[in-house]
Amino acid sequence: MKKILFTLLAGTIGFTSNGQTVESIIGSDIAQGEKMIEAYFTPMAESFGAGLNNGWYNTAKPHSLGGFDLTFTLNTVIIPNSAETFNIKEAGGSIFRSTEDEAATIFGSSNSTAMYYNPSSVAGSDSITFNMPGGLKTPAMPLPMIQAGIGLIKNTAIDIRYMPMLNVGNAVKVNLFGVGIKHDLLQWIPVIGDAIPMSLSIQGGYTTLNTELKIADQKVALKTKATTINLVASRKILMVTGYAGVGYNSSKTTFSADANFDLGGVKFEEEVAMDFTSNNNLRANIGLRLNITLLTIQADYTFAEYPTATLGLGVSLR
Repeated sequence: MKKILFTLLAGTIGFTSNGQTVESIIGSDIAQGEKMIEAYFTPMAESFGAGLNNGWYNTAKPHSLGGFDLTFTLNTVIIPNSAETFNIKEAGGSIFRSTEDEAATIFGSSNSTAMYYNPSSVAGSDSITFNMPGGLKTPAMPLPMIQAGIGLIKNTAIDIRYMPMLNVGNAVKVNLFGVGIKHDLLQWIPVIGDAIPMSLSIQGGYTTLNTELKIADQKVALKTKATTINLVASRKILMVTGYAGVGYNSSKTTFSADANFDLGGVKFEEEVAMDFTSNNNLRANIGLRLNITLLTIQADYTFAEYPTATLGLGVSLR
């Protein structure tokens, strides 16, 4: 798990001024500079949200009272082409400009983009040159996690995700916590519910992911909160369970950095703290689970703005 996260996140430690003289962003322009940061990091925030909202279920049938499972899942978020670049004019306004129309996001090309900072409060001043950093140039982002579930009364099960703060290399720290619930719906439809040869449940989950990075010796923190609610159906035939779900995803990320945060040659004179725009979208997924005595193997694919492929291995009883 540590190796996967390090491979993903260590690549973000690439902000550098390349020997340039670092200039300060004047206070009145900081808000526009934050929009540039948001445009650059938003694909990472949205992919975190997509990954955290997957892997919650591999059947619609909740555990019986006292039943449990322990499952390791790997949610691999596929980065869409639209998330590889951002529009410089929309993000930078008239203050941060370039001869290019677009620049790379955190998941885009590794090539930096030459930019010009024109202080808004200094009329006729010379433009300050800096480089917007390139990205990781990665087509997908893996997010591993471990989850445990237990059956309660009334065909209800609760799931817990947890990962303590881990040091991933020397520059990245991550921790994760989540709670989910699944409740059978057919039990509330007398006669008809018993006659339907399938399971149908409503499922919801909430996860937080805290990420602390050092970017060129600068502290950066991202906190992602992800929520999902789904209607899940499944049918078991012998050892194979087919399942499908439709639902709604929501995620929100908070970004913060110390004062003097250097954006490739220009720096902020005060601490940077902002909430990225919430990402809300519909989702649908389909998958299969194979049961071999207590062992479960699952695979599913989620259709959404950020498609996600999930693989899982675990043990399950009742």
